Amino acid sequence: MIQEEGATLDEVATVAYAHLFQAFAEPTRLAIVQHLASGEHRVRDLVEHMGLAQSTVSKHVGFLVECGLATMRPEGRSTWYSLAQSELLRTLIAAAERLLDATGTQALLCTHLRLPHTHHATDTEKK
Repeated sequence: MIQEEGATLDEVATVAYAHLFQAFAEPTRLAIVQHLASGEHRVRDLVEHMGLAQSTVSKHVGFLVECGLATMRPEGRSTWYSLAQSELLRTLIAAAERLLDATGTQALLCTHLRLPHTHHATDTEKK
């Protein structure tokens, strides 16, 4: 720990926070988060949506998984990726929007990150 005048900084916590915020600091990763907010995607799907190289998308998705922001689900020869903590992520995005607004920047990310997913009842559930 680093001692400063009247304050103790926790280096481990500082690194953990920096790593988390690093995930959002890269525009491509933030775009991937927005895509994953709409539901599970394979890297192949993200490549098609974003028009980026497969290696680029894979690298960024791997970083999101490493940070614990995304999870992976193997299915046959495919791997599906989704957001790990979508409700907490929505809270963070809402706080960031308020902070940006307070500093004079109005910026809104996709509605998938701002609004909770609505559950559409199936015909069986309606009965």
